[in-house]
Amino acid sequence: MTVRTSFDRSRAVRMAAALVGVAVALGGCLRTGEEVTTASIPDDYRLRHPIVIEEANKSIVVFVGQGRGGLSAEQRSDVVGLAGSWLHEATGAINADVPVGTPNARMAADSMREIHVLLAAAGVPPRGIVVRQYHPENPRHMAAIRLSYPKITAEAGPCGLWPEDLGPSIKNKSYFENKPYYNFGCASQRNMAAMVDNPADLEQPRPETPSYTMRRSTAFEKYGKGAQTATTYPEADKAKLSDAGK
Repeated sequence: MTVRTSFDRSRAVRMAAALVGVAVALGGCLRTGEEVTTASIPDDYRLRHPIVIEEANKSIVVFVGQGRGGLSAEQRSDVVGLAGSWLHEATGAINADVPVGTPNARMAADSMREIHVLLAAAGVPPRGIVVRQYHPENPRHMAAIRLSYPKITAEAGPCGLWPEDLGPSIKNKSYFENKPYYNFGCASQRNMAAMVDNPADLEQPRPETPSYTMRRSTAFEKYGKGAQTATTYPEADKAKLSDAGK
């Protein structure tokens, strides 16, 4: 009986070891496909504060008093400038919000008629202007005419978010790991987005423009004669303040 008990225990140990080996082998082949995320905030400020291309409104406000209608010289310049920008970059009609039921409602209507004339003279078609009436919620605020239109624009931010302390703290992992703080680079990205004239330049290059035919013909003619093709500027030396580097 003692020999048989020892044999059964030895057999059980060998079977358990075999099962553990099979489990380890299968576990090594198992792939869940899940990605392990080590950080929720990118280290690169361009990924942390990306520049987004979106559609937004560009608008101006034309203030109208109660004493007289019409536009001032500065207001006419603003309206004409808006019309020029609309022809260049707009993706929709110009929306004109005109106040009604206010002390200056009649003056605003007179100003809106002059705005129509200025926009038409600048090349905006009649179907490109949509007049909408509104009543101010706060009667103490001066009612004004608001002109706006949608356009493609670049935007980044918002900036000024500080989820962690800048100094040493047990809650500030970026300080001990020598990583940039969260708001780092946000202002640069926001300024870059504001300075871009054509937001499409951030996504793709512009097509090449045709070469200057007259200059190219002159260069080929000089090349055929064996002359120097570089352009000479005889007046360039007169603007120099020093002869250093010669």
